Amino acid sequence: MIATANLRTDLRARRSWRTTKNTLMLGLMGVAVVLVAIPLVAVLWSVLSLGASVAFHDFPAFFIREIPVVSRRAGPGMGPAILGTLLVTGGATLIAVPLGILGAIYLHEYGGTRPFARTVRFMSTVMTGVPSVVMGLFVYLSWTLTFGYSAFGGALALACLMLPVVIGSCEQMLRLVPSQLREAAYALGGSKSRTILTVVLPAALPGIVSGSLLAIARAAGETAPLLFAVGAATAYNPHLFTEANTALSVQIFANASSSFVAAQDRAWAAALTLVLLTFIITLVARWFTARLALKR
Repeated sequence: MIATANLRTDLRARRSWRTTKNTLMLGLMGVAVVLVAIPLVAVLWSVLSLGASVAFHDFPAFFIREIPVVSRRAGPGMGPAILGTLLVTGGATLIAVPLGILGAIYLHEYGGTRPFARTVRFMSTVMTGVPSVVMGLFVYLSWTLTFGYSAFGGALALACLMLPVVIGSCEQMLRLVPSQLREAAYALGGSKSRTILTVVLPAALPGIVSGSLLAIARAAGETAPLLFAVGAATAYNPHLFTEANTALSVQIFANASSSFVAAQDRAWAAALTLVLLTFIITLVARWFTARLALKR
C-alpha cells in the first residue's frame, strides 16, 4: 500500500511538472509570436497609413499617370513603374520558372547522385545565398554595358535570383511524390519521360506552383539588381529590350532618398502598391494550390 501511494504521488508530481513545463513553453512561444508580429504590424501600418493618402487621394490617377520629372513637384503618378514591374517580373518568370522546373526534374529524376548533378545542386545552393547586388553587378557587366538599360536586363537579373529558389522548391516537391506512383506507372508500361509528365508532375504541381509564385513575389521587391540593369525612367516604356525602364522598387529607393516631402510621399504610395501586388500574388498562390489540392 505504501509503495502504491508513493507511486501515485510520484505520478502526480511528474504530471504537475509536465503541465508546468507545457504552460511555460506555450507562454514563451506566445511571446515569440508577439515579438515577431510587432515589427511586421508596425511596417504594414506605416505603409498603409502613409501610402494610402497619396495612392488613393485621386484614384486612379496615381496608378496610371507618369512619374513627375521634378521630384519636388507634388502629385500622383507611378504608372510607368507599375508597368515596368510587370514587364521585368513577367520576363524573369518566363525565364526562371521553366528552366527551374526542368532543372529540378533533371536533378531528381535523372541526375540523382551523379557528379554533374551534385555539382549543379551545390551551385544552386550557393546561388541562393548570393547577395542581390552582386547579381545586379554581374548583369550590369555582362549585359547593360553592351546593350544599355532595359527591362530585359532587369528580367535577367531577377531570373538569376529566382532560378535557384525555383529549382530548390521544385526538387523538394518532386522528392515528396511517393515512389509507389512511379512504380505503378512503370508496371503499366509507361516510359520514364511519360511517367514524369503524366504522374509525377501532376502530383507535385500544387507545390511547384506555390513555390514558383512565392519566388516571383520575392523577386518583385528586389531593388539592387534593377538599379544596375533597368534604370529609372519617368515615362512609359512598354518595350522589353529597348531604352531604360523603371520599377516600383527603384522608384521607392529614388523617391525615399530625396529630401522633398512630395517625393517621399510618392515613395510611401509606391511601397503600398508593391505590398498590394505581392499580397495579390501570394493570395493567388494559396488559392491555386488549394484548388489543385481539391481536384486531386
